[in-house]
Amino acid sequence: MNRKNWIRFIGSLFVGGLLVACATAPDVELVSAVSLNRYKAVLTAPSKMVPSTKTPDAALAGNGDLGITLGGTSDSLCFYIGKNDFWRAYPVYPGGIALPGGLDLYAEALAGADYQVEQLPGSAEIKGKFTKGKTVLELTAWVAATRNWVIIELTANEPLELSSRLWAAEGNTSVTSSGKVPVNWVTRSFEKEPLLRWSSHIALAMGTPEMQLPESGKIVLQPGKKQWIAVVAYTNHDTVQWKEKAVVEAEGLTVDRLEQAKVEHKDWWNAFWQESSVSIGDQELERYYYMSQYLFACASRAGKFAPGIWGPFITRDEAAWGGDYHLNYNYQAPYWACFSSNHIYLTDNFDQPLLDYMEAGRKHAADLLGCRGIYYPVGIGPKGLCTAMWPLTPEEMMEKYATRENTIDGGYKFLGQKINAVFSAGNMLMRYYSTYDKTYASRVYPYLLACADFWEDYLKLENGRYVIHMDHFNEVMPNHRNKGQWRHRLGDFNSTLSLGLVRMLFQGMVDMSAFLQVDADRRVKWYDILEHLSDYPVAVNASGRLSLRNMESGPEGVEDIPSGLNRVSIHGLVLPGGVAGPVTDSVFNAILLEDVNHWQDKMRRPNDWGNTFNNGIETCFPGAVRVGYDAADLLKRLKKRISLTVYPNLWITQGGGGIETLAAVPLTINEMLMQSYEGVLRVFPNWIMDQDASFQKLRAYGAFLVGACLRSGVIDSVELISEKGMPCTMENPWKGQSVQLWRNGDKAETVSGNRFVFKTSEGECIVLCPKD
Repeated sequence: MNRKNWIRFIGSLFVGGLLVACATAPDVELVSAVSLNRYKAVLTAPSKMVPSTKTPDAALAGNGDLGITLGGTSDSLCFYIGKNDFWRAYPVYPGGIALPGGLDLYAEALAGADYQVEQLPGSAEIKGKFTKGKTVLELTAWVAATRNWVIIELTANEPLELSSRLWAAEGNTSVTSSGKVPVNWVTRSFEKEPLLRWSSHIALAMGTPEMQLPESGKIVLQPGKKQWIAVVAYTNHDTVQWKEKAVVEAEGLTVDRLEQAKVEHKDWWNAFWQESSVSIGDQELERYYYMSQYLFACASRAGKFAPGIWGPFITRDEAAWGGDYHLNYNYQAPYWACFSSNHIYLTDNFDQPLLDYMEAGRKHAADLLGCRGIYYPVGIGPKGLCTAMWPLTPEEMMEKYATRENTIDGGYKFLGQKINAVFSAGNMLMRYYSTYDKTYASRVYPYLLACADFWEDYLKLENGRYVIHMDHFNEVMPNHRNKGQWRHRLGDFNSTLSLGLVRMLFQGMVDMSAFLQVDADRRVKWYDILEHLSDYPVAVNASGRLSLRNMESGPEGVEDIPSGLNRVSIHGLVLPGGVAGPVTDSVFNAILLEDVNHWQDKMRRPNDWGNTFNNGIETCFPGAVRVGYDAADLLKRLKKRISLTVYPNLWITQGGGGIETLAAVPLTINEMLMQSYEGVLRVFPNWIMDQDASFQKLRAYGAFLVGACLRSGVIDSVELISEKGMPCTMENPWKGQSVQLWRNGDKAETVSGNRFVFKTSEGECIVLCPKD
């Protein structure tokens, strides 16, 4: 809508002399980088856990491909430089993502200096101040949003000598090199191992504009004069001229070029923060909301390799689980909040590794199970890489897993689960329903169709219903805890996880094939599966109430007493499954809600509601929201859970993974403010109705951008921008009242009822408010 029409629109909203609250133009600034810096993280002591094989506790910055982690002390700062596309492409751990290297800055005069570092989410900068007596060193470090540059700005209040060292990480079969002409540069390569699936090379080159760096690497800062240091990074996945490009760019850096990069950097982040916003009257949770989104935006970007478990914040080789794409939830979960937060751009890289593995997945399905379609192991990487093979020798297998049998499932870690490929279908369907983007749907449809091929073959029709044998609710594998004995744990029948994800898949196939106008003849089979797929298993628990079971039956009496809704079953039914909820089946939802009501009885440690200390904070809290758990109590429990494991950089951590936790707070809050996953748009579906809140440009299924404002217990108005002209089904925000629609500023029809449907046109802006 142009500015003139928007003014006309605003003018038309005066009712009785009052402007309907929260009516804001689509192009009006929502939040700014400067305003969001108030949610900064302040670190008053050096990192205690860097270098680490898991989540770093230091200040972080990144551009979705290149990341920096600030380790070290005031007099010996270390910028660890990570890159999402630098992998040791080896099929057995410790293959996986690797550390390129870093930059050290030494200042002997600052030994024992006070340490003060800020991580600023709005402007995507790290600011440091190191003080000893009268000597003060200040720095600003950032990763250019649009370039492969790490940039550090340094100032001192009196002459200060610094020594610099650019370095490449060594070992783990890599080859390194270095040079000082025409600028300092280092390289690291993985290329000479016979079993490497592909080579990786990286070059880091350091530029110091307006200063010729001496052989010693010493820099003398002068009072009042800013000194710039930049490290340029390229891999062979960026360009075949990876080393030459890094060196040439570093040599050609000028202050003007760096200043221009900073303008572009600020523009990018301002645009990012204007894609959506929330205000919930709780600064603590808002702080985690925006910082989590900042950290994921630092870790993921379109056109780049997808982030692994730890993103680009790698501070040593041998990252846990290879820092790979773990397909039974870790890989998918970090993206979940991006869809409703309208940060679709951050999800563009998700699909490529899955598409690249399709050829191998077809071979696994045919060779190991005699099925069509695709069958994926638990861990993959980029470019068709499998990271999760069993050790290649029986001796190494015995050392790591307490058995010599390294040919289980053809040597690949499937861990008893068939759902690794279909799990990722959840993200693809979330994006499809959120955007109705035909180009995107066409791109991922072959993958989804291959999943459908597999499950058409793998499902068995028994006694009039489709059932699932031998797809396991939990990972089943040999290890030292079970002394290499594991097959007795096989035998799950109708796992709740599997039933939910399979239902999600075939409902998605029906919808997407109709949208693309393909495979109409196959929908008969898909409808038949949906109609006759086994019900989700429930049984009476020890307390005498109906409760969800992990599976209909299992080995050795497993699930004789129902476990109730938990992290894994939420994956199948609620998130990403999206096949259960208060709209879909209110009776079944009541069983799930009662299970959540009893999570407090099963906590393994204080404040670990949902038992998310090791895994699942990003699953259990939004899952509880979706089934309708009390909002006020949930927010209290969320804060307590965060306090158990949050780092000074505001990264909420858990034992079993990394960047997936960055979805926890944004997704929980978004789901409390707006839901649409069951095909019905609901505003403030599970919020504390006497606590003021508002949101703008959250993305709903149907390709709608939605805003609403709750004030003094009353929803003032709801705004909706329709990107694709889909019909909208909405739960009435003003129960018992008729609702007036305004279309592009003109008074339109009135609708009524507890739930109503209205048509939309592509690009149309609609405001809804009570008729009175």
